[in-house]
Amino acid sequence: MFIPDERFQAIFGEADTWTLQVKYVQARDEGEYECQISTDPKKSHIIKLNIVVPKIEILGDRDMYVKTGSTVAIRCVIKQSLEGPFYVFWYHEGDRVLNYQLGKIDIQTKRIEQDTVSSLVIHNARREDSGNYTCSPSNLDSASVQLHVLNGEHPAAIQRGISSAPGGCPTLWWLAGVVTLYSSHGSRLFVLLLLILMVLYSKNPSYFATER
Repeated sequence: MFIPDERFQAIFGEADTWTLQVKYVQARDEGEYECQISTDPKKSHIIKLNIVVPKIEILGDRDMYVKTGSTVAIRCVIKQSLEGPFYVFWYHEGDRVLNYQLGKIDIQTKRIEQDTVSSLVIHNARREDSGNYTCSPSNLDSASVQLHVLNGEHPAAIQRGISSAPGGCPTLWWLAGVVTLYSSHGSRLFVLLLLILMVLYSKNPSYFATER
């Protein structure tokens, strides 16, 4: 055996059978392996080893924004796993989420072909449900998502600060975003001035485009 790695070991068994044992398999171990017999002429046989590396991901964005009272579904998918995990645990801010809150929490884990899908469903989401949610299978690293339960806030204003709806007016959406942000700081006069500007702009936009 011409491999300078202690993880590889040639084992002689019964009936003139040799076995190549590879411990702690890694992705770099993938490739062709040749077994040679010292006969005359020499005989050999090539075997290709394919390494399947499982992957885990939570579908969607890493930050989820929902309204209070909504039903939230967080789905964790484990791909390319030859064997399904013994279990999949969910954690909220480090505390394990248990599937005993009837009508509030539902956890389901299914094996679909070579993938494992675990779903965490939160009914009637509240502010206290906000935070980090982690999917942790028994045979793989974990994946996380951040849930934000909003109570009247504009998700776009929180995510980007400036937002516009497809086909809409970016200026008005920008103003609306500023109103939402500044109203929480008590700048009522500033908010009132912005509202007046919005009304004037909607009635006579050409006035604001007049060259000075």
